[in-house]
Amino acid sequence: MILETLNPMHYNITSLVPDTMPVATVPILILMCFLFLIWNHEETSSIPGPGYCMGIGPLISHGRFLWMGVGNACNYYNKTYGEFVRVWISGEETFIISK
Repeated sequence: MILETLNPMHYNITSLVPDTMPVATVPILILMCFLFLIWNHEETSSIPGPGYCMGIGPLISHGRFLWMGVGNACNYYNKTYGEFVRVWISGEETFIISK
């Protein structure tokens, strides 16, 4: 009798979860997604350059500077975006001005 009460298969798991649980999770998930979008929203800059894209843009920009070196990376961004470019180096917004 004691072993029967300790057996987890003895209980029906669906009877332990209230019926309102699935109904309440949908609005909570929608609210969390909305707050996540607001938190990651950054106003677009009028200065050309790689996008922020939830922090991936700065990682790619910094990685390009480490991999290619400052001179080659600056030339790449100038060919891609023009003479005045906004990039991220070490997590800080950096402007490249060249002619």
